[in-house]
Amino acid sequence: MWIDTHCHLDAPEFSADRAEVVVRAVAAGVGMQVIPAVQAAHFEAVRALAHEQGVSYALGVHPLYVHRAAPDELEQLDHALSRWKDDPRLVAVGEIGLDYFVPGLDAALQERFYLAQLKLARQHGLPVILHVRRSADGLLKGLRRHEVCGGIAHAFNASDAQTTQFVSRGFALGFGGAMTFERALQIRHLARTVPETALVLETDAPDIPPHWLYRTAAEREAGLSSRNEPAELPRIAQTLADLRGWSPAQTAAVTTANACRVLPRLGALAHG
Repeated sequence: MWIDTHCHLDAPEFSADRAEVVVRAVAAGVGMQVIPAVQAAHFEAVRALAHEQGVSYALGVHPLYVHRAAPDELEQLDHALSRWKDDPRLVAVGEIGLDYFVPGLDAALQERFYLAQLKLARQHGLPVILHVRRSADGLLKGLRRHEVCGGIAHAFNASDAQTTQFVSRGFALGFGGAMTFERALQIRHLARTVPETALVLETDAPDIPPHWLYRTAAEREAGLSSRNEPAELPRIAQTLADLRGWSPAQTAAVTTANACRVLPRLGALAHG
């Protein structure tokens, strides 16, 4: 079985055919998904969707959404984590983190939300799903201040030294469509060399399409879709298998075991 550890199944890009997307994923062998929320307004819908489709979810405020957050957004998160603390499908606090790639974002506001959500994850005993984009050092600084019980560093790309620090703190590293591009040299290097216990797979659907779905701006303007979806995970995984010299079966077994270890509630769902 494959686990897509990061899929925004609630995204509007799936509104027209969400049920069919799930059917295709299951047919491809993707038996479990993690749907991370990005803002408090989505918490109820994300939870309902996870229950409806038999998958799992995480609750958090994404760094790209903190500028539009309600004054009580963090309080809403705390309340939701308390309200659904016994929900076996709630597997993490996420998607949280820092984004230093998109211009014009308020770094101090991002950091405030990130640190507060680390504290909530620690308080509620949940792992975290981290957004990492040119922000590995800032994320690690926060983790040193507020230790949590591990989790997943999503869409991972960092230096070897930074990678070692995340792994030493109990984090798995999410690899997806970006890994399929031959020019993604550092990502492919990491996928090849990190400890096998640190590898998990993801699509970030509908985003980060693999190379076979990539469209130029002109192609997108002409109406060609580059939408990613969970059913692409096994083909993405073949890239990891090729880089590691593994069979698809070994790749599925390793990455599934890792996902269930770093997100403990996921294990009961995946094998239940």
